[in-house]
Amino acid sequence: MSCAGFLAYFTTFHAGYIFKNLYSVFFCSHRFGIAAYRKYSSGSGYPNISLSSPLPGIPKPVFASVDGQEKYETKITTLDNGLRVASQNKFGQFCTVGILVNSGSRHEAKYPSGIAHFLEKLAFSSTAQYGSKDEILLTLEKHGGICDCQTSRDTTMYAVSAEVKGLDTVVSLLSDVVLQPRLLDEEIEMTRMAVRFELEDLNMRPDPEPLLTEMIHAAAYRGNTVGLPRVCPVDNVDKIDKKVLHRYLSNYYCPERMVLAGVGIEHEHLVKCARKYLQDVKPVWGMNTAANVDLSVAQYTGGIIKMEKDMSDVSLGPTPIPELTHIMIGLESCSFLEDDFIPFAVLNMMMGGGGSFSAGGPGKGMFTRLYLNVLNRHHWMYNATSYHHSYEDSGLLCIHASADPRQVREMVEIITREFIQMMELERAKTQLKSMLMMNLESRPVIFEDVGRQVLSTGKRKLPHELCDLISNVTASDIKRVTTKMLRSKPAVAALGDLKELPSYEHIQAALSSKDGRLPRIYRLFR
Repeated sequence: MSCAGFLAYFTTFHAGYIFKNLYSVFFCSHRFGIAAYRKYSSGSGYPNISLSSPLPGIPKPVFASVDGQEKYETKITTLDNGLRVASQNKFGQFCTVGILVNSGSRHEAKYPSGIAHFLEKLAFSSTAQYGSKDEILLTLEKHGGICDCQTSRDTTMYAVSAEVKGLDTVVSLLSDVVLQPRLLDEEIEMTRMAVRFELEDLNMRPDPEPLLTEMIHAAAYRGNTVGLPRVCPVDNVDKIDKKVLHRYLSNYYCPERMVLAGVGIEHEHLVKCARKYLQDVKPVWGMNTAANVDLSVAQYTGGIIKMEKDMSDVSLGPTPIPELTHIMIGLESCSFLEDDFIPFAVLNMMMGGGGSFSAGGPGKGMFTRLYLNVLNRHHWMYNATSYHHSYEDSGLLCIHASADPRQVREMVEIITREFIQMMELERAKTQLKSMLMMNLESRPVIFEDVGRQVLSTGKRKLPHELCDLISNVTASDIKRVTTKMLRSKPAVAALGDLKELPSYEHIQAALSSKDGRLPRIYRLFR
C-alpha cells in the first residue's frame, strides 16, 4: 500500500471511529444522563446501571417455575404384563431412556459363568427389525442419539440418549434390542474375540482395581451369588452359544423383572410407547415365564485369594510405575435395603482416600481418614482407597492399598488399624451430600438412579429424602455399624509379590484386636 493510500485508509477509519464514539456518548447521555457515562482507558464506555436493576429496553424474562412437589417426583406405572415404567421429568430437548433387567452374573449358578458379559458385548447388534449394528446407530444418529449397555453383578442396563422428539423410535428400538436379538453365529464369534481381548487386558493393565474387585468378591462370597465371576472365565468362552443364551434369556428377561426408565420426558408419553412396543411383544425365545429364577441369598464366607504375579514390567516407558504389591481387605457391611446402608455410606466417605498423586482441593477427599492417616504419614504408600459395594441382600466395605513388596506387612497393619479407628463425621456427611447432589445433576445418572431404585424397591427415594437420612447419621450410628462389621471374617485379595504378606489368621487377629496391630513375629534369621 502506498503512503497516500495508507493515509486515506487511516483517515477514513478514524473518522468512523470518532463518529461511533460521538454517537455512543450522545445516546448514553440522552438516555441515562451524563453521569451515567463512564470513560475508560480503552476508550469504551457503558451506562452505569446497578446489577440489581433490569437493563432498560430489554423484554422481561420468563422463568420456568415448579407448581408443587408433583413436578419433580418420580412417576411409576405398572403395565398389565408386570413391566414397570418409571420417569422423571427434566427440562431440556434431550432425554435418556432405557430398560433395566434384574439379571447379572449372580444369577449364573445354573449356567456357564460369563453369560452376562456376553450379553453386554452382543447388545445393540442385529435384531428382527434392524439388519446390523450400523443400522441401529444410523437410526439413532437421526435423533442425535447414542446407546450403551452395561452389566453388573445384579443388573443389566440398556440405555439410549436422544432427542425427545425421537422417543417413539427409541422405545421401539430398545424393545427390539432386548426382546428380538438375532444372535447370529458371526456376532457370537466376534463377541468371543472381544471377551478374550478384555481378559488379556484385565491381566495386563497397570490399574489392578478391576481384577482386585473380582478377587475380593470371590473371596467374600466363595462360590455363590455375587461371588460368581462378573467377567467370563477363559474356559467358558467357547461354551456359550445361542442355545445357552436363549435358555438364560427365557428365564430372566421377563416383563416382571424389567423396568423401562426415562429422564427428560412426559410420563404419559413414555407409558403410551411402553404399551405400544413392550406390552404384547413375543420374545424371540418364546413366552416363557420366570420359572427357574435363582433366588439364592448371598452367603458371606470371608477368606483369602492370592495371585502371585511379577508386577515389575506392568507399566514401562519414560515414567514407569514402580513394582507394587496390591492388597484389598474387606468386611461385610449391609444391603442397600437396610437402614444401616446410609451410615455405611457415610463411613465409606470418612475413609475416602485415593492415589498418592490425586489432585487435591475442597471436596476431593484430601481430608479423609486414609489421606490424613495413611498417605500423608507414610510416603511409601502408593494408594489407599475405600470402596463400598452394596447389593439387595449383602454388602462389602473394603480398602485397596498398594506399596513396595518389601513393606507389605507394614501396609496391612496400617489398613487394619484404619478399620478400627474413627474420625471426623460432619465433614464426611457434607461431602457425601454434595457428591450425591452434584452427580444427580447429570441426566444419565438420574436415569440409572431411577431405574435401579424402582427395579429393586418398586419406588424411588428423592435426593432431599436421602440428604435428610445422611444428616441424621450420628457418631453412635458409625460406631454401631463399625462394631457390627468387625464381627465378620475378613475377605482378602492379594496381587503381586506376596513374600511378606501376613497369614490370613494374623490379619483376622489384627481386626479383632483393640488397636488393629498384627501379632509380632520374631525371627532368628532374616
